[in-house]
Amino acid sequence: MDEKTHARPPQPHRTAGQWILRVLYLMYQCLIAAPIFVVLTFITAIITAVGSIFGNRDFWGYRPPQIWSRITCRLFLMRVIVTGRENIDPKQSYVFVANHQGAYDIWTIYGYLNHNFKWLMKKELEKVFMVGMACRRAGHIMVDDSSIHGIRQTIEESEKNLKNGMSLVIFPEGSRTWDGSMTDFKRGAFMLAAEFKLPVVPLTIDGAFKAMPRYTYLMTPTTIRLTIHRPIWPGENGFNTRRLMQECREAIESALPADEPE
Repeated sequence: MDEKTHARPPQPHRTAGQWILRVLYLMYQCLIAAPIFVVLTFITAIITAVGSIFGNRDFWGYRPPQIWSRITCRLFLMRVIVTGRENIDPKQSYVFVANHQGAYDIWTIYGYLNHNFKWLMKKELEKVFMVGMACRRAGHIMVDDSSIHGIRQTIEESEKNLKNGMSLVIFPEGSRTWDGSMTDFKRGAFMLAAEFKLPVVPLTIDGAFKAMPRYTYLMTPTTIRLTIHRPIWPGENGFNTRRLMQECREAIESALPADEPE
């Protein structure tokens, strides 16, 4: 993860009326929406963790977080529009790869993809209070990329999960963008995708950076668009990793506005 300090992009000029609406929204966010969100997050984590212990963790690891994600988007006045759902089959397992504009990428995919999956997550996220435990109980895949042994364990654990329509979601950039533009893809994500020999589906997320950029917790109500592209199927000899990475990047870019940051 790149922890360098980046300059914030220029902020838009607002009229007096827009400033009043902005202040009212920030008051609503901080005094009403945020406390509700925190409570809902802990309730969802507890339900997911307990349900995964005593029942079908594929259900408990997806349905409660899906509801939580949809409530979160509506609570903070975000509108989500999805196109391309006809491109995927609920009974088919996929590897989904998405650009990473901000925190709302998580809630957009969880809430509106409508396809059960496991996250490929950084291992350090296990340390997040309650949420890390819930993710571990639900079977989400924690990546330890510090050694070849850790990567091999990730592959073995993933292969056990990816069947009967269960899929995997990866952010190949590795971390959220600082300025709204798409950063370089890490090859490791595509090496994993090639290893599984499953169709790869690019996802384009547009609007999540405006909703909440990486450098702030203050949000802006907006429309977030999720585009589900057609699957890229492996050939007889599997995938060419470099070609797969390029095809996914081109597909994701194709649904981003030409006059705005990627």
